[in-house]
Amino acid sequence: MPRWQCPETIWHALVIAAALLASYSYFPGPGGANQNSRFGLTRAIAERHTLYTEGYDGDSIDRAFWGGHFYSDKAPGLALSAVPVWEACLVVLHAAHKNPSAQRSVLVGRYVVTLVCVALPSAVAAAILFLIALKFGASVGGAGFAAVTLGLTTPFWCYATLFWGHALSAASLFFAFAAVVSLREFDSPWRDLSLGISVGLAAGWATVTEFTAAPPAAILASLALVYASPGGGRRLFRVATGVAAGALPCILVLMIYNALAFGSPLKLGYAISAQQDWPLMKQGLMGVTYPKAYVLREIIVGRYRGLLPLAPLVGTAPFGLWLLWKQANARGSALVATAIALYYVLMNASYASWDGGYSYGPRHLSPALPFLCLPLALLWTRSSPAIRSLLAVLAFYGAFISLIAVSTNVMPPDTAKSPVQELLWPAFHAGNLSQNLGTFTGLRGLASLIPLFLVWGAAIAAWVWLRLSVVSGAPKPR
Repeated sequence: MPRWQCPETIWHALVIAAALLASYSYFPGPGGANQNSRFGLTRAIAERHTLYTEGYDGDSIDRAFWGGHFYSDKAPGLALSAVPVWEACLVVLHAAHKNPSAQRSVLVGRYVVTLVCVALPSAVAAAILFLIALKFGASVGGAGFAAVTLGLTTPFWCYATLFWGHALSAASLFFAFAAVVSLREFDSPWRDLSLGISVGLAAGWATVTEFTAAPPAAILASLALVYASPGGGRRLFRVATGVAAGALPCILVLMIYNALAFGSPLKLGYAISAQQDWPLMKQGLMGVTYPKAYVLREIIVGRYRGLLPLAPLVGTAPFGLWLLWKQANARGSALVATAIALYYVLMNASYASWDGGYSYGPRHLSPALPFLCLPLALLWTRSSPAIRSLLAVLAFYGAFISLIAVSTNVMPPDTAKSPVQELLWPAFHAGNLSQNLGTFTGLRGLASLIPLFLVWGAAIAAWVWLRLSVVSGAPKPR
């Protein structure tokens, strides 16, 4: 049995997913224009059976006016995913004789849909990253290091607590990547078809959730066909059919939504709002033109939105990608991971609203993070103890900065040109933390983080116990 399919390995992946889900759910994300726009659409569909959002979106600025009504201008994937979750919440609220429109009900409901539709897929994506890293030859420790790097030491932690589309889109793209990687080996025609459908469905839903995922989705579909082609025409046809069958429902959902809301299957709400309210968005394709050098500098190393000052460990990803490239059977995956990461960096540098407004770090390139963290598993596995110590220090720093952000303000205002130094660290140092599950138990200030630390301690203990169990169960040499 391959190592990544062993029961002990699956338990390791479950420990990672559980620890990250606890970390994401510990901090109920705040509201905001982006969240209100998406959740307003969810509520409108579930409660009023319409697509126009006025009365539910809190007068969000992220909306398009069309045909006498306001609509969410966001890609609808996340809002649509949350509809059955909110409908389940409505059943519970009605059974408890609570008003679904009351502020407390709305806040709790938004927390629940964020937990199910954003935090859970994000945690599962990190666990799958762990398993995929094992497929590429990483050690269990290296794979775990890469998964935790994604989950806790990058801004991904913050995005996983918010009802935004970035984390779900990132997770969906990585689900598609995992299915593509599995196509490297042939097992059965049925498996080929199932994996093809998984690629199309996951990549398609990533695009319905964030339109900018369309090029990476196409790249992943292409790699699936490349992996299938050595098996002959029949295998290529099966995989291609599966990819098309998985993508088609996503395309239909988006076209039907656009037709019902905006009168045309090809008309996007974001294009409408951009023309109406955002002059910068009239440049190029909905604000996307060409990469600007100063924006590239800002989103990579700048104090305002730079990724590396917040997650310096990501800067070592090229070394891991090189190690992945050196494996003959992984070169396609290494090339695609690199291409997707570069695409998001260049797209963000080409975007008129590149800073993302009230945001922690460069949120527009966040779907690149799983693909940048995956190769860190090989880097850890192949490194000397001294290099591992350096990687661990960088990881600890990134986790600490992410903890500061997620526990104080995951959406610092765009007026702060150095958010960590100006706002987040002073608030954290003074114990001025936002509400979290610890504060609901009566803990205050930094002490409210103690339950989270206990969860982490339990996860580490479970991990160590699993590792010792594997070692003690290994056959003894004769």
